[in-house]
Amino acid sequence: MKQSYTIRAGALEGVEVFLAVARHRNFRRAAAELSVTPSAVSQAVRALEARIGAALFVRTTRSVGLTEAGQRFLDRAGPGFEEIVAAGEAARDVGQRPTGLLRLSVPRAVVPLILEPVIASFCQAYPEVELEIAASDEMVDLATGGFDAGIRLGQFIATDMVAVRLTPSFSFVVVGSPDYLDRHGRPERIDDLRRHACLRLRRSNGAIAPWTFADGNEAIEAMVSGPLIAHDYPTLLGAAMRGIGLAQTPRPVAEGPIAQGKLEPVLDTVAAMTPGVFLYHPGKRQILPKLRAFIDHLKSAI
Repeated sequence: MKQSYTIRAGALEGVEVFLAVARHRNFRRAAAELSVTPSAVSQAVRALEARIGAALFVRTTRSVGLTEAGQRFLDRAGPGFEEIVAAGEAARDVGQRPTGLLRLSVPRAVVPLILEPVIASFCQAYPEVELEIAASDEMVDLATGGFDAGIRLGQFIATDMVAVRLTPSFSFVVVGSPDYLDRHGRPERIDDLRRHACLRLRRSNGAIAPWTFADGNEAIEAMVSGPLIAHDYPTLLGAAMRGIGLAQTPRPVAEGPIAQGKLEPVLDTVAAMTPGVFLYHPGKRQILPKLRAFIDHLKSAI
């Protein structure tokens, strides 16, 4: 049974019907292609002609031809409609399989620790996904920046975001080079930091981050001073390895230099804990396959 053909109001009203009639030069064949009744096709064409203000077809009992207005409309509308159809297919691809550009906002310290080990395998597994990593320690708005997701420490993620855990919780560790500690001594209490060169981090909002510690369940913030302020942990870590002063960084960032003997941890008994590193995204609609594929790949590799 033929279904009635309902045209939505708008600029594209009747265009698909017009193109079908122009292609077949026949109302019945156009109706068959569109799976509607010939009457619905005629009504749609008449409505389009009324809206345009010109006849588009010359109709006789034996043939259907284009008027000059109809030919002009076909010349412009045909390619345009094909582009719209192609755009819909492209959008459908993104929604049904991992494809397209995947943009991530991540802190610089996270790239070598979490992302570098999986980038190659992800790109090989999903060749139709273009992976873009914006490494910056600034807190960005994902929607405004055009990002699909971000990676941050748990305490910096807004409560309205969907968060996916990537690491266990870990501590913030104070580290110094063996040479620096030999020259200046090892702090045993938080107050001892007053006589040390402490390398500090400036947050993306412009504030200098205090050093954080924990005494049992009590959180302690220490305002320290020193010769260097940086905007990211790798810079602080590099300065500490060169003996410029002490640095406080997430423990995973410092693990390599500690294991190599380039840095030594101090004040471990009062180290503050952080919830860990999370991938986060708005989650207000269904996750696109490209992001779901990345999350699953990342979790399986960590």
